[in-house]
Amino acid sequence: MDLSLRDLAERSGVSAPMLSQVERGETSPTLAVAEKIAAGLELTLSQLLRLDEGEHVAVSRAGKRRRYERGGHRFEELTPPLPGQRADVSLHTLVPGATTGGPDDPPMHEPGSRETAVVLEGALALFVEGSRHDLSSGDSVTFDADLPHHFENEGREPTRFLAVIAAGLRRS
Repeated sequence: MDLSLRDLAERSGVSAPMLSQVERGETSPTLAVAEKIAAGLELTLSQLLRLDEGEHVAVSRAGKRRRYERGGHRFEELTPPLPGQRADVSLHTLVPGATTGGPDDPPMHEPGSRETAVVLEGALALFVEGSRHDLSSGDSVTFDADLPHHFENEGREPTRFLAVIAAGLRRS
């Protein structure tokens, strides 16, 4: 989940300045505020506070994953929301003519993030800062995910691809 402080403030009801202070370790949230932050991150309070770390394996069941759909773009998050997680894996399907976003959409990944996509079925066009990269079934690509980018399916068949986002690995 790639959220800015502003996004998390909206989702949690906790102000962005308060979230910033908590993130920098300048203040400790009350339990009520921590619970709101957890809800905004789609975590339980136990997960946020890492009280349930006895488990070293997290299984993500097919019927219970977080799924989203926007236009002709369907995707599901394959990795469960875990505290401190620095990588997310998602499965995407684009119907013919669909895109993951627009050319003018701002990047939604934190600075230093990298993304790797693997085309499972169909063909895909990746646009990064206006440059086009054509991909076919079996191809993979890695790019700086904090740059403006989007995928398009210009073909006649649905396209399926995996995306792995690794947060904050690149040093700018």
